[in-house]
Amino acid sequence: MKMPGHAQEPFVLTDAMLRRLDMPGPRYTSYPTADRFVEAFGAPQYRQALRQRAEGAVVGGAPPLSIYVHIPFCESLCYYCACNKVITKHHDRARPYLDDLRTEIELHVAELGRGQPVSQLHFGGGSPTFLSDAELDELMALLRRSFRLVEGAEVGIEVDPRTATPERLRHLSALGFNRISFGVQDFDPAVQEAVHRIQPFEMVRDLVAEARALGFESINTDLIYGLPKQTPESFARTVAQVAELHPHRIALYSYAHLPQRFKPQRRILSIDLPHPEKRIRMLESAIAGFLAHGYVYIGMDHFALPGDSLAVAKRQGRLHRNFQGYSTQPDCDLIGLGVSSIGRVGATYSQNAKTLQEYHDALAQGEFPIVRGLALTRDDIVRRAIIMALMCQGRAEYESIELSHLVRMREAFAPEFERLASLQEMGLVEMDDQAIQVTALGWYFVRAVAMVFDKNLQADQVRERFSRII
Repeated sequence: MKMPGHAQEPFVLTDAMLRRLDMPGPRYTSYPTADRFVEAFGAPQYRQALRQRAEGAVVGGAPPLSIYVHIPFCESLCYYCACNKVITKHHDRARPYLDDLRTEIELHVAELGRGQPVSQLHFGGGSPTFLSDAELDELMALLRRSFRLVEGAEVGIEVDPRTATPERLRHLSALGFNRISFGVQDFDPAVQEAVHRIQPFEMVRDLVAEARALGFESINTDLIYGLPKQTPESFARTVAQVAELHPHRIALYSYAHLPQRFKPQRRILSIDLPHPEKRIRMLESAIAGFLAHGYVYIGMDHFALPGDSLAVAKRQGRLHRNFQGYSTQPDCDLIGLGVSSIGRVGATYSQNAKTLQEYHDALAQGEFPIVRGLALTRDDIVRRAIIMALMCQGRAEYESIELSHLVRMREAFAPEFERLASLQEMGLVEMDDQAIQVTALGWYFVRAVAMVFDKNLQADQVRERFSRII
């Protein structure tokens, strides 16, 4: 397998190297990862974290917030989906959920104060476009009354093309959304039928054209390789069709088949899944195809046009990573609203209840619906800094880590440096007296590099809860 480098020169990966790299691993939208959250962290601990932020804001100011709103409803089931969702055609179910969101937002305002600055707002799901125009109006008005969107804020929404029309996109634009993400996954009819998601290319093409005409600052498309009925040839056609759409950003995910954890995936027959060798060919051709069409490889699973803010941030070393993936926004606190949402406040992570009933019951009692979370230790914070430096900048400089966290890198992480040696032999990293540098080849497998510093992963070796690196 030949992988393009920074100057488009090919690097050769042997079959033995590929087999070694074809393993499950976290995506590191956080460290420690969400599977490490504990029930001992609940609403009281979360409230304390919010109060500490509020006190810090009074003393020296606090950075803008990022807000994520989870809308769990979908009209139909996509068999591959591992998201927290509620399948229903009864749109009246949105009414009590909006009421619960109002209560949750009011609880945050009571702790933080009204008008906290927000630099990033994202609606995810589920299908946020399950909500009617009037319901979206109501929710956005509530958020604007409770928080203050700063100038230039990123306001994004995930759109199921099957629930959108050009008129709906015009309404989203009028509400202030300036970023939009279309779930594509695959354009091949046989694959769409196998995963129960029928959406012709022409449907998405027309919506992308409308979004571009409306002036959305960033148009994103999501793809998944490794789905049932996919072949390298069929996926190459999908890649070409997506390139024809010319979105600003492309997210390319590897399908994680975990039917024991996600019930909908039990409708997918294992015999229909592509062989690992074919998955690798899909990844290879997709990367080559997007690079040939002028896209920049941002990292792990993201591509962007050279002029997109994500590509600019990568060039300037300003790339960040949060629960939504790569971001241009500086490291900041994240408020997660809605069922199952994950947040980060200070040195804590938290997650809301995963069922509508449990979520509602907590709010009905005037309490945050937090059911688990984590207070980070000093070791967690140091490892997070290293992992995020590798994932975002492709480089972890010893001096920066040592001065910020008062550790000696090579002494504190001697076992990790020993494991890095084997990755260095494979050409994935370079090490000297100043830094760990991810190579052009290693950037395509940066998760494998980051995993070296994951203490929890090294301790238990139980990785099947994660998607595969390739």
